[in-house]
Amino acid sequence: MAQLRQVTLDELQRRNYAPITIKQYLRIIDEFAAYFDRPIEKLGPNHIRVYQAHLFRDRKLSSRTVRQHVAALRFLFVKTLKRAYMLEYIPFPKEERRLPIILSQDEVTRLIKASGSLMHRAMLMTLYATGMRRTEAATLKVADIDSKRMVIHVHEGKGRRDRDIPLSAKLLEALREYWRWMRPKTYLFPGTVKGWRADVPISPKMMWEACREAAIRAGLNPKISPHCLRHSYATHLLEAGTDLYTIQKLLGHADLRHTLVYLHLSRIHLHSAASPLDTLQLADSSLARRSRKLLPHESANG
Repeated sequence: MAQLRQVTLDELQRRNYAPITIKQYLRIIDEFAAYFDRPIEKLGPNHIRVYQAHLFRDRKLSSRTVRQHVAALRFLFVKTLKRAYMLEYIPFPKEERRLPIILSQDEVTRLIKASGSLMHRAMLMTLYATGMRRTEAATLKVADIDSKRMVIHVHEGKGRRDRDIPLSAKLLEALREYWRWMRPKTYLFPGTVKGWRADVPISPKMMWEACREAAIRAGLNPKISPHCLRHSYATHLLEAGTDLYTIQKLLGHADLRHTLVYLHLSRIHLHSAASPLDTLQLADSSLARRSRKLLPHESANG
C-alpha cells in the first residue's frame, strides 16, 4: 500500500494538482483501502459498487461529497493502476441541485456581532467582504492585504488562478484592530501546533466552527457555513447592481455558468418577473360563488 500511495502521489504532483486536492485524494484512497482491508490491486468493480453504496447508505454522505470520492478512485484506478476500463464501473452519482442558504444583510450583521472572539469576527468579516472560499481565507497572508491599492490578493485559488478582490474600508479597519491584538507574522489567521499558536495557516475547519458558533449565538440556522457567506456576498452584489461578469471574476469562477445561479437567489431579479396572473382581468374573489359539494356526514347532520 505504501508503494502504491507514493506512486499515486507522484502522479498527482506531476500533473500539478493543488495541495488540498492531493491531500483529499490520498485520504479517500486510504479510507477505501481500510474499508476492505485488502491490497487495492486486488479490488475491482464489485468492490467499487459496494463502497459507493456504503458511502450513501451508511455514511449518509451528500452526492457532492461522493463525487469527490469517485474522482479520487477514478484517478487511482485509471491514472495510477492504468485500468482505463474501470471508468465504466465508477460512475459519478447524480448531483442534487439545491439552492444554497442566503443570509439577508440583517442576518449577516447578527452573525458577525455574535462572533465568539476578535479573531472569529475578523474571519467572518473577511469571508463576507470578499466572497473567498474558506481554504483561500485560511491561507491568506498578511502581505496579501494591500492597503495602498485597497485590494486583497488571492494566490492560487481554485484551479490555481490568482485574482484581486476590492478591500473594504470597513474590513481594513477591523483587520488593523485584529492585527494590533494578534500580531500575525506570515499568515493573517495563524493556526496552532501542539496546542500553541504558530506561524502556520489555520485549518479551514476553524472557519466552519467560527460560522457555526456565531450562528447558534445569533439564533440563526446552525448549518450556516463559510460558503453561505460567499453565496450571500455574490447575491448582495447582484442585488446592488453589480454585473454577472464582474461577480464571476471576484468569485474566481472559471465559467460564467457557475455564476448564473445567483440570478435564482436574488430577490430583485426574482421579483422583476411579474406573474402572468397579474395581467388577467378577473373579478374580485370576494364576488366568487361560495358553494361546495357537501360530504356525506355533513348532509346527514344537516
